[in-house]
Amino acid sequence: MRLAQRIYLGLVLVIAVLVLVLAALSSMRLKHALEQSEIRRLTREASFVAAEWTAAADADALANAAGAALDRRVTLIDSTGRVIGDSEFDGPALALLENHSARPEVAAAESGDTGVTRRSSVSRGDAEIYVAVPGPHGGAARVSMSTVQLATLVRSARRDVLLSGAIALAIALIVATVIARHVTRPIVELRDVARAVAGGDLSRRPVLAAGGEVGELASAVRDMADQLSGRLMALEEEEGLLLAALESLHEGVVAVDAQRQVVRLNESARDMLGLRSPTPFAATMLPHDTALHDVLGSALAGVAPVPIEVALGGRILAITARPLRGGGALVAMLDLTARRRLEAVRRDFVANVSHELRTPLTVIGGFAETLVTDDVPPPQRIQFAEAIRTNAERMRSIVDDLLDLSRIESGGWRPMPEAVEVRTVADEVIDSARRDPRAEGKSLVLDIDPAATTIDADRTAVQQILVNLVSNAVRHTPAGGTITLFTRTEPDAIALGVNDTGSGIGAEHLPRIFERFYRVDTARSREGGGTGLGLSIVRHLVEAHGGRVTAESELGAGTTIVAHFPAPVRNRPAAGAPAAPG
Repeated sequence: MRLAQRIYLGLVLVIAVLVLVLAALSSMRLKHALEQSEIRRLTREASFVAAEWTAAADADALANAAGAALDRRVTLIDSTGRVIGDSEFDGPALALLENHSARPEVAAAESGDTGVTRRSSVSRGDAEIYVAVPGPHGGAARVSMSTVQLATLVRSARRDVLLSGAIALAIALIVATVIARHVTRPIVELRDVARAVAGGDLSRRPVLAAGGEVGELASAVRDMADQLSGRLMALEEEEGLLLAALESLHEGVVAVDAQRQVVRLNESARDMLGLRSPTPFAATMLPHDTALHDVLGSALAGVAPVPIEVALGGRILAITARPLRGGGALVAMLDLTARRRLEAVRRDFVANVSHELRTPLTVIGGFAETLVTDDVPPPQRIQFAEAIRTNAERMRSIVDDLLDLSRIESGGWRPMPEAVEVRTVADEVIDSARRDPRAEGKSLVLDIDPAATTIDADRTAVQQILVNLVSNAVRHTPAGGTITLFTRTEPDAIALGVNDTGSGIGAEHLPRIFERFYRVDTARSREGGGTGLGLSIVRHLVEAHGGRVTAESELGAGTTIVAHFPAPVRNRPAAGAPAAPG
């Protein structure tokens, strides 16, 4: 029930009760006052009749005359209680009246007092008031009246009171309506504002300017909304900051509540775990790894487990879980894949470098010790010295290639692109290769596409790329074979490659030939003087230009290695135009 209705009903109830109580009290008091007034009047009238009642007077005639004059019932009773005169009874009827000596008012009058009694009248059938006074010769003179007139007056007065109460009630309802609207309107407004604030609309404020407690309540609601707005804004800013920090982490973070529901996880965690479901979702949807779920279960049980490493989806993850106060757990994941790969590469690199340098160092040390301690004949001495020189040169080549590779990988070298004429650089590389004794009996061919004669690249880098590719082809191509240095156009690229008709490379080795020190045939590569770093240098140099390197090979059919350089802007086909043929 609304406040206005409660005010209406309250006022109606109060006024109705007051009117009823007032009507009842006023009726009772009016009835009592009227009866007392009539009793006093009846006493005077009875005294007047008693004064007129002489010994010589006819009692019945006197009663009839007095009754007619007073409009009352007048009764004269002798000292024995016998009715000797009555204004309502004559003759035989009078003689039949019972003895009145036992009547209370008659008994009181015979004792010398005024007797008053109220009782129902057998003869009249209604309630009457009887007043009796002592007679001059004994007995009593009694006057009575019916209470019908008094009851009529009381009922009339009661109706007037009830009518007045109804009028007062109508006026009170009008006043109550005005008061209720005045009181409830600001309360309703405060209610609407409170509901809006509770619903998240913190822009709502009470606009009323009332006095008293309602005004104080409106001011308190306004202050509360201001504080809530400020605190919520601060919380949203803090949550946004935490969310931004959480999403910027490379570590994966997963929050699980006490009901084993994943309530939050950042993008790194989604990538590591391969999850795309919106939160919240059940923790059972996490990858089915026993170690991961054991760690999570321990944290949810309130125990901080020992960090572990697990392999998930081709990644190596370090997982740490911590219980949260009040239930739940927080799981942090660090992707160690790259670190472990780098550690493996570093171990392989150290092992490869040690192995590559150990052989020439052993040769140099052995021959040098022989030259120092033994009396070696001059021809053999020359042979030993040549072996020392060859291995020292090999060591120098390895060190030079390692320094070049380190400079490229560390960013210490940056390409200086320019328009490089491929034919000019290729002619220099081929002329140098033809002077290599290992190229004897092998054909070196230059095939330049007229549409791909120029590339935007660092000239020194292009020359080093071609030297490495041609040297590899020369080492692995038998006598009578052909080595072709070529160019061709591609969509948005210029391809610069070397093709040979050598022994070829097995398909299982192709993905790794650009790794440092990787050799398909270790013995042949060392015999040919290779360092195992040439193709790795080629890959880094091409990638430094924004390009890529590909390799195609078939055992016994030769190998083709191609460096794809971004095409010069001036050589790129216009949108919608066909690319130049390759």
